[in-house]
Amino acid sequence: MLRQYLPMTETDLREAPERFRQRFRQFLHENHPGSAPKSRPERLAWQKAWNATLVDGGFGSPSWPVRYGGSDLPFAHQVVYSEEFARAKVPGPLGTGVGIAGPTIVRHGTEEQRERWLRPMLRADRIWAQGYSEPDAGSDLPSLRTLAVRDGDHYVVTGQKVWSSSAEIADILFCLVRTGPPGSRQDGITYLIVDAHAPGVAVSPIRDLTGRSDFCEIHLDGVVVPVADRIGDENGGWAITRTSLGHERAAGAMNQAHRYRRIVDELHVLARSRGIADDPIVRQRLASVEIDVRLMAYAGARTIGQIVANGEPGPGASTTRILVTQFEQRLHELALELLGADALLGARDPRAIEGGRWTFGFLRTRASTIGAGTIEIQKNTVAERTLGLPHEPSG
Repeated sequence: MLRQYLPMTETDLREAPERFRQRFRQFLHENHPGSAPKSRPERLAWQKAWNATLVDGGFGSPSWPVRYGGSDLPFAHQVVYSEEFARAKVPGPLGTGVGIAGPTIVRHGTEEQRERWLRPMLRADRIWAQGYSEPDAGSDLPSLRTLAVRDGDHYVVTGQKVWSSSAEIADILFCLVRTGPPGSRQDGITYLIVDAHAPGVAVSPIRDLTGRSDFCEIHLDGVVVPVADRIGDENGGWAITRTSLGHERAAGAMNQAHRYRRIVDELHVLARSRGIADDPIVRQRLASVEIDVRLMAYAGARTIGQIVANGEPGPGASTTRILVTQFEQRLHELALELLGADALLGARDPRAIEGGRWTFGFLRTRASTIGAGTIEIQKNTVAERTLGLPHEPSG
């Protein structure tokens, strides 16, 4: 039976973060979900149960308001939360809603929308997936073509989305659609919440380099969406999207940093197990990733501080995104060099080192500099919004 840990009181918040660390560590120990089941349906149920346990135990999203299932922690406590979460090796949120759509709804949604969607999202009662990119509108999102035509109290949506993570298990899609005239670009975009099980929605998994199908293509054929499921104003979706994109680029910034802290430690163990940890070149390469992972922690803390202060991560999230994606690739490239010829063995080969995890990570991170906006887009954002350089003309 889940032991209840009530949300923090004002007295708790005035006490040292280390007291919170002890409480959260105890909760994670007493309620740890154990190893993931091997079958996908069982693993999905296992993850859902764990997300519900976090929320019901008073340890939901560290930054969300308590009334919507979050913990509403101060900055220092959020850092501790991410450290202990990574240390415990427990699964994170299901789908992409918690890190992207959730903060957008908290900031731009109506109170009725927050009450209706946020807690079920956080508990994974309803899984959310993104519908932004299209075959001809990836990094250039303002050119999207998915059309939403208003008909009284609903929209009729037709179009195609692609590269949507977790869409095959999603109950809800958060989508950008065209409600303005052709050529209106960002001035004609609306933010809609779409029932993934509605008539006219078809999801097709896309197989990637790893052999898995974590991305999907979504076809929308005359899908009816209530006007009440629109976030913000009609044709006002682009300004709202900047919140979503910022949180996508910053999502789990501290969790990523602490997760990779553990992975870098495991990389040191790998080098020792291969008998090459004392090689001067290997030591230099390991020192380089050690510096990078420490910078990630500082960048993540900065991002959380920005969100706490202003409600949004700001353009600095793009700087963090560039750092993280390039680091992921460099780290796994080094891992494969340490493995040598053994890196050719896949996860299904019984001779694969550590179950082929390093080779899988290498293949998986080839897409790191493409997802959530290509690295070129991130650099443009940094140049224009942080450095104040002239805007790059479109087209």
